[in-house]
Amino acid sequence: MSATELTALLLFCTAMSFSPGPNTTLSTALAANLGLKRALRFCLAVPAGWTLLMLACGLGLGALVLGVPALRWGVKLFGVAYMLWLAWKLAGASRLSEVDSARLNVTFLQGVGLQFLNIKAWMLALTLTAGWVVNAGGLPAPNPGERLAIICVVMMFFAFTSNFTYAVAGSLLRQWLSQGARLVWFNRVLALVLVATALWMLTV
Repeated sequence: MSATELTALLLFCTAMSFSPGPNTTLSTALAANLGLKRALRFCLAVPAGWTLLMLACGLGLGALVLGVPALRWGVKLFGVAYMLWLAWKLAGASRLSEVDSARLNVTFLQGVGLQFLNIKAWMLALTLTAGWVVNAGGLPAPNPGERLAIICVVMMFFAFTSNFTYAVAGSLLRQWLSQGARLVWFNRVLALVLVATALWMLTV
């Protein structure tokens, strides 16, 4: 991979990883409600799940999903349903003491699985596959396996760093949110972000 390609890859991954989305919204919400330690599990699940998704797309699953409308819509609808369910759970948490595993909890495996229902993650994986794995400067890449490995390592770093950054921001707000009705409105705003993301997923 040339220096120009690598620079473009790093810029693209930075923009996509740090822009708000389902993962960063959940990282912020989990840390604000449950603390940074509890959010760390999800921050580790995101790069694990995303790497599996990237590998699957690089090995042909992406082409299959794009080529079969029923599969594509299945991913969308399951993703939308899960986003709305998480938004409902988040909107119902009104006090830090109420936020237990029954109210707002995302396990490591759920965090991994969420990547396969996240349209933003699919778009990123498919774009990277088409632009950097199978192509090299507009020509067929002679080493797609090596390029796929490089992209997976790069994106593991970005996926963790971006979500951990959002989680730290959420944890820093934790004490301030514990006063009055601030947490209620904070959770409802993040829930609305998830709902908006779910609706956006239906349009792509």
